[in-house]
Amino acid sequence: MSVEEPDLARPRREDGARSNRRGRTHQIATAIKRAIIEDGLRPGDRLPQEHELIEQYSASKGTIREALGALAAEGLVRTRTGPGGGAFITEVDREHAMALLANHLLFTDVSISNIYALRIALEPEIVRDLARQITAAQIAELEEKMSIYTEPPTSIAEEQEQRAAELEFHETLARFSDNPLLSFVCGFLVRLLKDLTVCKRIYERPLPELRERGLSYQEKLISAFRERNPARARSVMKAHMLTAQRIMVAQEAEVTKGFLTTD
Repeated sequence: MSVEEPDLARPRREDGARSNRRGRTHQIATAIKRAIIEDGLRPGDRLPQEHELIEQYSASKGTIREALGALAAEGLVRTRTGPGGGAFITEVDREHAMALLANHLLFTDVSISNIYALRIALEPEIVRDLARQITAAQIAELEEKMSIYTEPPTSIAEEQEQRAAELEFHETLARFSDNPLLSFVCGFLVRLLKDLTVCKRIYERPLPELRERGLSYQEKLISAFRERNPARARSVMKAHMLTAQRIMVAQEAEVTKGFLTTD
């Protein structure tokens, strides 16, 4: 007696039902986001109650809960049970948003060259705009970061601490920007440099040129800020990023070659 082989090309009914439900969940989550914007809701505001959402979107309780769960995973809502409970809007934390984006790139071959291609294009624009409006308090905060690496390190641990502070200098510049998109992207690029495995290996090695050249450019940048000179600030940062790219890419090649020949 022969046994009929299943038709693998045709999705089973239950598979199709799950796919349709996921699609419906995504549609409702997107619609709720749109409603938040159109209704002018702010962090802390409560979304309509579950039974209202069920009626509004003609969906089952399970689908509504899945949609709210998806929004909670994105950091956009939080749910609270008990009296006065429900789903409340939260402001997506900057670090949470960066972590989600980093997860998206987790299995992507992001290189140091990829990161610096964007830094070269964007960071000069940040400092050009900042030069027109930066405050004395903000300059003082930048100089405090620089004070950590004004002297050569005495150990690899101190060099890593200095490198972290130098990257924080650039994160601080990004935070000062009044362009929210530039601020986020430039901050995220610095985070990538912190987290990239090859960069961690580079920072484990003595690298005096990177500290010395970087400090020199940053001192010139502070001078341009004090002069309120946008063109000079932009030019200094462009040179800074090009130099850092050259040093880091060369180090990436050495580290990668050494890693491949250690067996």
